[in-house]
Amino acid sequence: MMFNPDIALLIALTVISAATPLVFAAIGELVVEKSGVLNLGVEGMMLAGAVSGFAVAHFSGSAFLGVLAGVFAGMALALVFAFLTLHLRASQVATGLALTIFGIGLSALVGQSLIGVAYSGMPTYAVPVLANIPYIGPLFFQHDLLVYGSILLVLAVSLFFKYTRAGLIVKAVGDSPEAAHALGYPVLRVRYLAVLFGGACAGLAGCYLSMAYAPMWVESMSAGRGWIALALVVFATWQPGRLLFGAYLFGGITILQLHAQAIGINVPSQLMSMLPYLATIIVLVLISSDSGRIRKNAPASIGQAFHPTK
Repeated sequence: MMFNPDIALLIALTVISAATPLVFAAIGELVVEKSGVLNLGVEGMMLAGAVSGFAVAHFSGSAFLGVLAGVFAGMALALVFAFLTLHLRASQVATGLALTIFGIGLSALVGQSLIGVAYSGMPTYAVPVLANIPYIGPLFFQHDLLVYGSILLVLAVSLFFKYTRAGLIVKAVGDSPEAAHALGYPVLRVRYLAVLFGGACAGLAGCYLSMAYAPMWVESMSAGRGWIALALVVFATWQPGRLLFGAYLFGGITILQLHAQAIGINVPSQLMSMLPYLATIIVLVLISSDSGRIRKNAPASIGQAFHPTK
């Protein structure tokens, strides 16, 4: 089969679309885990953001208001998680799983009347001059603002942890909340803010799914992407740059099932649909074999409850 640049460009664009919600969800969870909290409710928050963003965008006609609604929906569920786990010291694992189940049910209920409703999708913004470059322009400089924002967000988080005092405080809280508290840092406040940031990012991921990737509302449309985002954090060993690479890698695996049949690969569609999740399991197994790297980068107190004694 001869190389066709137009088909290659189309595939690359679909990879970017498939990777963007993973980037948002995973970078938010990375910040949450850096603070020492494990939130397994990413899937539920994504769905809450997806249905809220789609509903507000549809009825208001404003994509901006839709994105804002999705962000607040994700943060609202994150706030519930934070209160239960940080103040009431409930199990983070159990609460996160409950949050996912709650988000799936709530989004299905709220979005029942929105099934089958069409939405025009988010507008794209072309960078002047650069967008006119053949192939390069459409690939890098003709996207909606959320695609650009996902890249900038990863860069901002990377710089935040490397060069700011606040980033060092978040890492200190995640490694040893007792020591951070003894030094006078507000551990619970830091963790609350980190969890809310993770909820906002999950809401953005959901908004992108329902307003750009597939501009419609479908029950459980996240289709396990929240769990893949959780795996991506481990895959990246809690480093934002590697997380971006992993998100695009998994995005490519996700859309492989869409293009395999078109290029003549005769593989059952059910097997192709399994690939993203099979790849997730394989990657986690391979990474888990290198326990030294995980211990080096993982927050030492992740998943551990903390309550100030004073």
